[in-house]
Amino acid sequence: MASMKLGSKSEIFYLYGQSWQCSTGLPSDVIIEIGDTSFHLHKFPLISRSKVLEHLMKDLSGENEKSVLELHDLPGGAKAFLHVAKFCYGVKMELTPSNVVPLRCAAEYLQMSEDYGEGNMIIQTENFLNHIFGYWTDTLKALKTCEEVLPFAEELHIASRCIHSLVLKAADPSLVSLPISGQTIVQSPEDSDMWNGISLTSKETGEDWWFEDVSSLSLPMYRRFMQGAIARHMKPRRVAGSLVYYAKKHIPSLGSQSSFQNGNSAAFKSNLSEADQRNLIEEIVDLLPNEKGITPTKFLLRSLRTAMALYASSSCCASLEKRIGAQLDEADLEDLLIPNIGYSMETIHDVDCVQRMLDHFMIVEHDDIDSTSNDIEEERRIVGSSQRLTPMTKVADLMDGYLAEVAPDVNLKLPKFQSLAAVIPDNARSLDDGSWSLILIFLIVSENILGNTHPWMTDSEKEQICRLMNCQKLSLEANTHAAQNERLPLRVVVQVLFFEQLKLRTSVAGWFFASDNLDNSQNLNGNLPLLRNDGNTPHNPVIAFDNMKERVSELEKECLSMKQDLEKMMKSKGSWNMILKKLGCRLMPKSSNNSKVSKPCRKSKISPASTTQMEENVMAAVN
Repeated sequence: MASMKLGSKSEIFYLYGQSWQCSTGLPSDVIIEIGDTSFHLHKFPLISRSKVLEHLMKDLSGENEKSVLELHDLPGGAKAFLHVAKFCYGVKMELTPSNVVPLRCAAEYLQMSEDYGEGNMIIQTENFLNHIFGYWTDTLKALKTCEEVLPFAEELHIASRCIHSLVLKAADPSLVSLPISGQTIVQSPEDSDMWNGISLTSKETGEDWWFEDVSSLSLPMYRRFMQGAIARHMKPRRVAGSLVYYAKKHIPSLGSQSSFQNGNSAAFKSNLSEADQRNLIEEIVDLLPNEKGITPTKFLLRSLRTAMALYASSSCCASLEKRIGAQLDEADLEDLLIPNIGYSMETIHDVDCVQRMLDHFMIVEHDDIDSTSNDIEEERRIVGSSQRLTPMTKVADLMDGYLAEVAPDVNLKLPKFQSLAAVIPDNARSLDDGSWSLILIFLIVSENILGNTHPWMTDSEKEQICRLMNCQKLSLEANTHAAQNERLPLRVVVQVLFFEQLKLRTSVAGWFFASDNLDNSQNLNGNLPLLRNDGNTPHNPVIAFDNMKERVSELEKECLSMKQDLEKMMKSKGSWNMILKKLGCRLMPKSSNNSKVSKPCRKSKISPASTTQMEENVMAAVN
């Protein structure tokens, strides 16, 4: 730490109770009171250095009486005035980054200019300030002391000069090691690796080398520092990194996973009051860069949860929701489960908040697609389906997981559930098994509320929620499970069966086409080996051809019969059983004995026992 020694005389001041006495051998003729402390001094040394003290002492009455002078408004208080008194008496004293700012303000207050002696207090403190502005640590210490004398430090622009110096060094770390000539300073023992007050080892180890140092500043000073950094066009990622570091340090719940798992982020211990934490969150959010992907999504979600718990302003929460929505594809499910702390608390989790974030994601994603539509089409044409995990696909999977968590909530109404599930477009999913799982959970919960005899959802409402599921994108396992589930309306089950048969027909037709091409290739080149046997196809391609031709013919007949039955379909269980028999399927009996299960569709090779596993897991979760 840099320092500057002034004066040459030995120490003559000593403390007696609350009074500072001067051991010059001459009786004191003036008493200066500052707060609870008094100084018994002599007029001449003081008036020779200070214009203010000279004028004040002229107004004191009585030359023989000991004058009493009150200076309660002196910047820095009694501690600063002790150094002023030592300077006036020529006693040895030391200027350091910790005391130079109060002394500079006190010297200005007392008007200790060059008119009252060469090398007076104002010029000495000003020179030392300019000197320490070349050093990061010393400037930081000086800035912290500005808060003790803030009104005076602002008038003298000391705080702004400190901040400007720090911003320059944070923006360009090479400036930290620049020497400042023309001053001689004394190093402290811990500064053994210093030359002329400059560290010989590089302080910075990365772009975040200054994060910890500035995090010790108070919020007003830190805000001004970051505003200066932003004004100098510091990289947004560095700005966001410092803001995140500062917030986590002063609100530990933002960096603690356990506090969020307990659902009570505001209760996590902090040195700040709730009002101060709320103010800090609002300030940090206001300073965050607007660029997408700069601020970690996990931090934004935890900040949102904390802001809600602290009842931060609506503009702060809305800003966080928009920032999260813009990069929702980077969110984790556990952080998205925000507890509902509103006054109504209709649901366990704040579904409305997630709805707003999802809506904003769709707006941003739509704008991005519109601005780069040509590039996207060209990329899809080149890479095909190899790049599956697009932001939209990630959000679709995230929403499937989120809806699976909130669906068991008995207070979650159908319109809210349907509104959230319908936001993601159909083309975002290659398979729609997730939607089927969500529908099944919702139907099971609705039955468990009032029982099967008084269902919560009507058939029309069930058909409405089933529209969230694209039957054409169900896997064979989900198709079989849905077709055998008695909770679904009859019309939905028939639709599921229709597309299942259509898939089988398309699959067999593709197999037939491939076999036909293989036969032609074998005729052209007799040396080519036969089709590799996979255990399911015959060794003889002629037999395989006949079998596939027969299966295609059977599927065509079944589809034709199904279409005719659909036209005559009536909403009764009798007609339903007739249709299933035509399709070669029958419903599974509701039995806890898994050894006796119904046979699947004739053309399906999926075991019914495997298809019921999903429903058993859901029932176990609900119960």
